[in-house]
Amino acid sequence: MFTGIITAVGHIKSAQAKGNGLHLVIEVPLGYLEDVALGDSIAIQGACMTATHLDGNSFALDISRESLNKTVGLDKVGPVNLEKAMRLNDRLGGHLVSGHVDGVGMVAHFAQVANDTYGSWLLRIEAPKSLAQYLAYKGSIVVNGVSLTVNQTEDTANACIIDINIIPHTLQNTTLGTLEQGDAVNLEVDLIARYVAKMLETQEK
Repeated sequence: MFTGIITAVGHIKSAQAKGNGLHLVIEVPLGYLEDVALGDSIAIQGACMTATHLDGNSFALDISRESLNKTVGLDKVGPVNLEKAMRLNDRLGGHLVSGHVDGVGMVAHFAQVANDTYGSWLLRIEAPKSLAQYLAYKGSIVVNGVSLTVNQTEDTANACIIDINIIPHTLQNTTLGTLEQGDAVNLEVDLIARYVAKMLETQEK
């Protein structure tokens, strides 16, 4: 389990073909892996992966074709958000996150909010229509591994459009600051919302 609070920004140093998937090597900040052991889970851009090799300030992992088909940002060299799996005694600073990507959304708008003294930015995402039932005003969502709050939702014929406010601290300490209109992003809906929807569906049958 994770919280959606990014603990470091790493960098995919290499992505080499391995079977139907890829073998990734990711560089991390100095000391980041001191409490990591082989087999530990680390969320990369919001997707839970297993560390298969540790080497100083880098670690390696194998990612399947299935995971590559359902995520973005894990198939090429570049910066990535990282979060180590939480311990039972850790603070839950974000919300309960499984590290399983539910869908890929698209950035429809990303710009600084006019006349905002705090320098916040508005991130508007077109989420898949299939996720609409899990997205609500003031609810939680994970975008590329970052726990965020939904400020507004709008259902359209083909998508669910969500607005999110991003503070400067988040932009400076995650990869979200590099987003541009048209970029694809990994999305994970709120875990509790998923179970509530399932219970309601069962009651209706």
